[in-house]
Amino acid sequence: MVRSEREDLANLLADFNPAQWSHPTLCSQWRVRDLAAHVISYDGLSYAQIAKKRLLDAGGSMDRFNANAIADYVDLGTAELVDLIRQRAQPRGYMAAFGGTIGLLDAMIHQQDIRRPLGIARVIPPQRLRAALQRSLYVPILCSAWRGRGLQLIATDVDWRYGSGPEVRAPGEALLMTLAGRSAAFGELSGQGAATLLRRLPAERG
Repeated sequence: MVRSEREDLANLLADFNPAQWSHPTLCSQWRVRDLAAHVISYDGLSYAQIAKKRLLDAGGSMDRFNANAIADYVDLGTAELVDLIRQRAQPRGYMAAFGGTIGLLDAMIHQQDIRRPLGIARVIPPQRLRAALQRSLYVPILCSAWRGRGLQLIATDVDWRYGSGPEVRAPGEALLMTLAGRSAAFGELSGQGAATLLRRLPAERG
């Protein structure tokens, strides 16, 4: 599923024009080309290198670490970035952790971070979307389980639901993006629990 998701991202980016490559994404500090580099920036690093770059070079800051990782790809052209995403379709290292969960969520969420501001709709394969929804609840860095606690989450377009309590209904992609902290998808949610979920979103997501 990670391979397929990365290949889909590469196919999307391959058709972009220069204006689209420079367009802002839902990650406020990153353009499309920055996010494309971010998706594959962990694969070439061992766990020891990640620890060193984060603790020493970035002073423990995740934002600085990600910025430094993207900077390693600043000299690549857009066609080279697309080729590199294709070459790294098979996740490695940190992106292969938890059976590929990290890589799947990273590629899927960031692809939507690109698509939504550009108004490019997508139908995510149902099996892939269900897997991402379920696994998002077990990745602490996303905070999805915390945001969804005490709520019954129901995808309206794929067979997936989770939890109990006031209902939150939405298409699976909008539910995934909201659980990942993206307020841009909130307008597609309905149900008595939607307001509770909104209060748990960050003011800004990067």
